[in-house]
Amino acid sequence: MTKRQGIDREQVWKEFGEVVNMTASALNDWLGTEESRQADRMEESRGKATGHDACRGIVQVLHKKKTNLTDDDYALMQKVVGYVHHHLAQGGPEQGKEHSAWRHSLMNRGHDPMLAYRS
Repeated sequence: MTKRQGIDREQVWKEFGEVVNMTASALNDWLGTEESRQADRMEESRGKATGHDACRGIVQVLHKKKTNLTDDDYALMQKVVGYVHHHLAQGGPEQGKEHSAWRHSLMNRGHDPMLAYRS
């Protein structure tokens, strides 16, 4: 187990790999959509950190080798894992999940809940 600054890097690496189910390419494409920007504006209006910054950081992490990840990368990864777990636990809307702000906010963190439902 590799720990630095209170972060269990192996655990964070594992959990990040489980929750981020979008590729770097898919995330880049998603960032360019109006739906992504709209989800960001909604978060800003609620005084929350925006997903675009996180998403750009996730794309950078996905392009790195594990051995090149920094403490800041692991801190971001840990935040992403916490965010995704929290929002998944809240559950999305019963109807219209595909086009919901809940899904779009998760996608701004690299997790598309609709991918989890496909076989």
